[in-house]
Amino acid sequence: MQIHAERLASEVRKLPWHLPLAAWPKDLLVGLPRGLSRHVVRFVELGGDVLAVKETQDRIAAREHDMLQALTNLEVPAVAPLGHVVERRTAAGAQLPGALITVHLRYSLPYRALISQQLDIGVAERLVDALAALLARLHLAGFFWGDVSLSNALFRRDADSFAAYLVDAETGELHADLSDGQREHDLHLARTNIAGDFLDLQAGGKVASDVDPMAFSDQLLRRYRTLWQELREPEEFSIDERWRIDDRFRRLNAIGFDIGELTVTTDLDGVTTRIEPKVVEPGHHRRRLLRLTGIEAQENQARRMLNDLDSYRIATGRADDSEEKSAADWLRDVYRPVVEGIPGDFRDRLEEAQVFHEFLDHRWYLSERSGSDVSTPDAIRSYVENVLPQRPREASYLREPSTAALQVLSEHDLRDPDYWE
Repeated sequence: MQIHAERLASEVRKLPWHLPLAAWPKDLLVGLPRGLSRHVVRFVELGGDVLAVKETQDRIAAREHDMLQALTNLEVPAVAPLGHVVERRTAAGAQLPGALITVHLRYSLPYRALISQQLDIGVAERLVDALAALLARLHLAGFFWGDVSLSNALFRRDADSFAAYLVDAETGELHADLSDGQREHDLHLARTNIAGDFLDLQAGGKVASDVDPMAFSDQLLRRYRTLWQELREPEEFSIDERWRIDDRFRRLNAIGFDIGELTVTTDLDGVTTRIEPKVVEPGHHRRRLLRLTGIEAQENQARRMLNDLDSYRIATGRADDSEEKSAADWLRDVYRPVVEGIPGDFRDRLEEAQVFHEFLDHRWYLSERSGSDVSTPDAIRSYVENVLPQRPREASYLREPSTAALQVLSEHDLRDPDYWE
């Protein structure tokens, strides 16, 4: 047996690799909601991390590990690989499948866990939009997925939207660039698989019979094509059309990208500016927030926090201060009092950035209802008493899960806090 692990190697070696994953003892496992998979998958806790272990063929385990590592290096949203195990055998010498080990993405959930007993159309549409954005980012990096579906992604809350992460790279291929034919093939697969995802939900009674599964597939295609055109299509402007250049900047920043290439040329008609966003870098707001405050957040969460920071600068007369100084004051006066005001037994409900986003919504709602600004302490008290207790513990998992317990997780509405008590 060969074990390849970037870290936690000694703990990984102690796992019962001589047993099929399906036979691993219950007291070793932790339970997490998981999507449909053709492979046996188990979750274990080692060194403070929850790891996902997936049985597959030796060569596929090694290849998928390398593919996920490459995507991680390219800063594409995907689960992080920790290692792989090959040449496994039972105590009697019988051959066992290989295994891929990845680090579970905290606060992430499969799409089935985010859809309640009856389909919430708004949630479903936001999940499809998140998958379209993930597919566009993968294609920009030269990654052909080969099995695009909601089942092969995990989703984290990102303000009022979701951020999607690739969780299955088994069929993927990484190229310097993708042809239009490769992208269209991925889109064809996506259209088929997403309709299948919703047909499966329909068969399970979670989607009404009059809902058209193909409508979600068509939505993904429209969203993807709009994103791709915005990200890749060059655009030319006259040098005196500054407003159009600024508008393109804002449109790209609004979907989380920066300008990749800006060329100024002179021709017979005068001076023109050509924007070619071919080498775009995702995460404009996320990187700016991290630089100013050290806070790691999803893109929409970061955008919301930066808007609050800008509002704070204006409201407190700090507009002429440097961004760095204003950010330090905002951290002290606004952000930290909110996250530190959350009682300890509520801190695993949502990640901090999502808590702060929801707090901003709640403060605005209270202020609108009262007709005047509500103070931060009063808004925190109201949020903790009236909103946070209704949120599920999205960082939680079950100890020694029974088959019955996992069945409950798969069949019930995981947004209902009663199922997390």
